[in-house]
Amino acid sequence: MARLLSVRCVASLRKSIINSRTTALGITKQNYSSKKESSTEYWSQSDTPFMQHQKSLPRLPIPKLEDTVRRYLAAQRPLLDDDQFRRTEKFAHDFQSGVGKRLQEELVAQDKSNTHTSYVSEQCLNWFLSIRYTIMLTNPFMVFNPDPKTEYNDQLVKATNMVCSAMSFMKILQAGLQRPEVSHLNLTKREMDGFKGLVHRASSILSRPVDMSPFIRLFNSTRIPKRRVDELFTDEKAPHLLVMRKGNMYVFDVVDRDGDLVPPAEIQSHLKYILSDPTPAAAFPLGVLTSENRDVWAGLRDKLIAAGNAEHLQIIDSALFCLSLDDESMRDRIHLSHNMMHGDGCNRWFDKPITIILTKDGHAGISHDHAWGDGLAALIFQNEIFEETTKRPLVHPGSAAAAVDSASAVRRLQFNLDSELENGIRKAKENFDSLVSTLTFDAMEFKKGGKALLKKSKLSPDAVVQLAFQMGFLRRYGQTAAACESCSTAGFRHGRIDCIRPVTLQTQRCSHAFVLQPGRHSVEQLQAMLSECSTNHRQLIKEGTTGQGFDGHLLALQILSDSEGEALHGLYTDPAYSAFGFSILETSTLTSPALDFAGFGPYAPDGFGLFYGVFDNRISCTVSSYPTRNVREFLQCVHKSLEDIFTVLEGKTLG
Repeated sequence: MARLLSVRCVASLRKSIINSRTTALGITKQNYSSKKESSTEYWSQSDTPFMQHQKSLPRLPIPKLEDTVRRYLAAQRPLLDDDQFRRTEKFAHDFQSGVGKRLQEELVAQDKSNTHTSYVSEQCLNWFLSIRYTIMLTNPFMVFNPDPKTEYNDQLVKATNMVCSAMSFMKILQAGLQRPEVSHLNLTKREMDGFKGLVHRASSILSRPVDMSPFIRLFNSTRIPKRRVDELFTDEKAPHLLVMRKGNMYVFDVVDRDGDLVPPAEIQSHLKYILSDPTPAAAFPLGVLTSENRDVWAGLRDKLIAAGNAEHLQIIDSALFCLSLDDESMRDRIHLSHNMMHGDGCNRWFDKPITIILTKDGHAGISHDHAWGDGLAALIFQNEIFEETTKRPLVHPGSAAAAVDSASAVRRLQFNLDSELENGIRKAKENFDSLVSTLTFDAMEFKKGGKALLKKSKLSPDAVVQLAFQMGFLRRYGQTAAACESCSTAGFRHGRIDCIRPVTLQTQRCSHAFVLQPGRHSVEQLQAMLSECSTNHRQLIKEGTTGQGFDGHLLALQILSDSEGEALHGLYTDPAYSAFGFSILETSTLTSPALDFAGFGPYAPDGFGLFYGVFDNRISCTVSSYPTRNVREFLQCVHKSLEDIFTVLEGKTLG
């Protein structure tokens, strides 16, 4: 499955959901929690209610089965030898003319009976909830750019401002005042006719709202471990925040009895109390259990409840969100990546939809579970937090915390643990340490060119970076690897994500020409290959963003077959199909004024997790891998591939 949101659906997001507050930018304690006026009076209210366009969003189309089979086989062709491809082709055509035809008819009929949603919504949710391995390394992280006013990067100041901004954002959503997010993308008239006005690039600009339903579970929610399939839980009335420090858990209310937000100075006081609490690191930190195998964690949770901890677990589950205050300062980007990805395992609750993480030296990031929503919602949330905290902070360096009794307002949760639970926590920490010790991060900055030159050359920047990944893998490992690029279908009602399969016969031919046969082709021939790859990649993007991808469609048909208790067709048991589920090159890209970089763990044990950003004059990558791959050597090969591409674009021959 795709990891984060494709850049196409976020490149033009507004810097903030709320453009500005009213004249009360300097919100005081008195008017922030006024009993006479709602706190939403101090935000600009949208003319359009939050869910105004939800019902008018177009429905996600179900592709024609013959189109899905054709696209699937086209994606498999460069990855298989002739014998393997003939076998896969036979399975696919047999499926299309046989059981697949019946399943397609049933899927279409079901979709017509469920017009309130999309045919992928439930299957995508169930796919994420059915994951049994640890979710820790598949939960994406997103690192904030630092506040340009360095004094505001103080851990306490930044934490207070981020909590206040998050809570104000929540109140706006609850009040239904928020303008629905709009995706601004280009559309030609021909494509409007051909794709019924769906969002994608071309010549004129179309503004279309995107699906906002994931925000329903952004706050007061959690993922509860269950055997076989987890559950999502939401309690919209809970007023408290969960704060973690040194593996200890604290809670305090950030919404008062009248539904108003607690004043910023009081929140600052409570966080200051937690940061100065001399309680040692938890001997048996429950947070590490959320990094365990889901079935194991489900069993231990049942034991926690039996031991008398049900109330405390309910408090954690219903908390508005989780704030993790880390006691460690960061050495560099690699250290920061590991910290945002997993930390020490003790100071996280990986089951919460959103966790805001703040290091001792003020680096901030977000970790989010994938089940409740995708990168779009997380990015909107991050953009809003960044916008408000950097331009309209509510507390400042030197601001006095409120003179309130934080010792009474803040509650540290203490759990009843027997020897079996203590052993379970100890074992979970051992498993955590063993797993993260195998995870490697590295980063690359290519500074010899970027989006500006690529667009001048009439090439898709995204196509070029994807091509560089393929060239880099070929250069290092001597073969073509399966790749997946995340793609959002959030322009549709209850759309989720699908995959773009960037490896094609064209990219394979181009990669071989650059890496294995550089002297056999003229500069003009290599430039023509780059152009062909770019044109083809744009078509793949168009198909993916307009609901014509094949991954989600085939998965829906597979789930339907499973639900009927029939044996899986050979298409699904074919090793070629299974390999697509865990692509070696799992890739995702985001750009935003709020975002420094992001990352995630590999999905395949022999794969890479690649996050990248393409800027005007540079290209950056943050990549993860396990010991079967050498991430540094791979990135060196990617860098060399980018050098070669830009050399050719400058009209120079390859040396």
